[in-house]
Amino acid sequence: MSDRVLHRALLVLSVIGLGIAGYLTYIHYKGIAPICAAGHGCETVQASKWAKLGGVPVPLLGLIGYVGILGSLLLRGELPRLATAGMAYLGFGFSMYLTYLELFKIHAICQWCVGSAVVMTLIAILSTARALRVHDDFELSAASPAAGAR
Repeated sequence: MSDRVLHRALLVLSVIGLGIAGYLTYIHYKGIAPICAAGHGCETVQASKWAKLGGVPVPLLGLIGYVGILGSLLLRGELPRLATAGMAYLGFGFSMYLTYLELFKIHAICQWCVGSAVVMTLIAILSTARALRVHDDFELSAASPAAGAR
């Protein structure tokens, strides 16, 4: 997969993640129940004691994370690539922790949370592939002026 394709896929996934986290943040502050196709799992998760971390709603943390990832994707260079991957790893780890809580502590599944976890997992995978490609891209552009004009 080319860098351009990876970058575009990451942008799309980040926007999807922003949409999910934005929706969950909105309903949290509005005090309304989330739309949940499978029972009341979303409401149960949103009302649990784990729905906030240090007084901050978990969806807001997700929103901040997706904004950070999207911001890093708008910058060029190796450092922003590594920042994207680093934030994705943090988001992936946090998503796995939250999934654990849903399964073993809350005993309810929120489809929105699962969707966000899947998006973050894909971002982690693709950002890793993109970060590892950086040296190949530099070698190609140094070896051939036409290769750098992509």
